[in-house]
Amino acid sequence: MRTGSLWLYAVTIGLCLWASLARTEVWVVTDQHHPVAGTPDRLIELDAPARIEAAFSAGLPTNPENAAAAVRQRMAAGKKALHLRLSRAYQDVIDAWQLGVDRIPAVVVDQRYVVYGEHNLRRALSRIEAYRRQQP
Repeated sequence: MRTGSLWLYAVTIGLCLWASLARTEVWVVTDQHHPVAGTPDRLIELDAPARIEAAFSAGLPTNPENAAAAVRQRMAAGKKALHLRLSRAYQDVIDAWQLGVDRIPAVVVDQRYVVYGEHNLRRALSRIEAYRRQQP
């Protein structure tokens, strides 16, 4: 009987742990020069807006009139896609700023726990999990 209750206790603990991990949302806030190994739920690259804008303006003529015509042509060809990419990139920057992320790379769990400077997602998550276990 005692073995059965221990088994039930272990299963209950395991299910609770699994449920808490299932609700975990992991973000990585970084840039192109500070990659993080691993796959988060959301990757926020703070330099993405600048990279998108640079790609859009690459190869424009030096003559202002010709450059304006080329921009109009590029906008007509992919205005909706460009707008979507830029709005997502800037929203990512806003979200990182609102969380108070002040260094990169940053691994953020549940928009509450942050580990700075870790380039390995698994190690960052282990550190956060260890901290959470120590807190009441």
